[in-house]
Amino acid sequence: MPFADVIGHESPKALLKAAIRHGRVAHAYLFYGERGIGKRLSALRFAQALNCDMAVGPGDPDACGTCRSCRQIEAGTHPDFTLIEPDAEQATPQIKIEQIREIDSQSVYRPLIGRWKVCVIDQADRLTIGAANALLKTLEEPPPHCLFLLVTSRPSALPATIRSRCQALRFSTPSRAQVETALIERRGLSPAEARFVAMLSEGRLGEALKLDPHELKVARRELLPLTDPVSLRSVTALLTAAETLAKSDRAHEALAWLARWLRDLLLVRVGADPDALLNLDCLDALRAAARDVDVAALLDLLDDIETWEQQATRHLNVQLALESILLCLRDAIGTRTSPRREARR
Repeated sequence: MPFADVIGHESPKALLKAAIRHGRVAHAYLFYGERGIGKRLSALRFAQALNCDMAVGPGDPDACGTCRSCRQIEAGTHPDFTLIEPDAEQATPQIKIEQIREIDSQSVYRPLIGRWKVCVIDQADRLTIGAANALLKTLEEPPPHCLFLLVTSRPSALPATIRSRCQALRFSTPSRAQVETALIERRGLSPAEARFVAMLSEGRLGEALKLDPHELKVARRELLPLTDPVSLRSVTALLTAAETLAKSDRAHEALAWLARWLRDLLLVRVGADPDALLNLDCLDALRAAARDVDVAALLDLLDDIETWEQQATRHLNVQLALESILLCLRDAIGTRTSPRREARR
């Protein structure tokens, strides 16, 4: 059954099935939650359930996944199904007004072969102002046979007028156990590999299914020597490493791994359950580094890395960022107080 393909999200799935069962499908839904957790897949499965030729149910409405309608929706070729997403070729991908006008012009016609005309708008927060206004007009007077499914990880970026015309369904991040089970069953990963990938993806199953545990561990092996106390003693070595990583376009990757290491270091320092650690196989090294670590400085560093990542699209000097983080890490793991902390007092 297609809905079974969606890992977790039992509450949204139950609500969608109940809507089908009782004939109370809304004209528009807003699927929102963290990116990569199954919102778009849920929208596709809902579209299949509404138009399935086999009409699986009625006790438990679902799609068969194998009929012509289900296969066409999966392939994006069903005449009553439209998927709209931002133009990936743009520097800043957006959904243009022309895309919305096209579905508006088609929505006046009744379905050709299905029971519903379904339009999924993925990354709906990327609607331009003109596109949002055009969509609003359609949502204000929706044809009875049309269904709009808006998918977004940033619902606050959508105009309130659009949000108010949709039935909102919140999708929560699946549990780590659910992601691990899916990785073992669907990709044949070992339990240790599944745990590592699940923690690294932070529950984003869509991302977890694409990650290669071997490549990830190679990257970690190459970058985590930056955190070694011996390496941190040499300022020259740190500056050279930052320059090398920046020139090879790996500075952002290095910052991401450093953030994960710092998080683990902080957890070890406060005595958290080791099962919460991403780098569990480095527990001895983490414990050794945590003995004299400056907790406040660690929190400052994690804060700074998050700030740099949020500003990554502004063409800032990432080499300078990496140099600053490494030098402050050197102070945090050592016995000296971070100069920046002194300045903040």
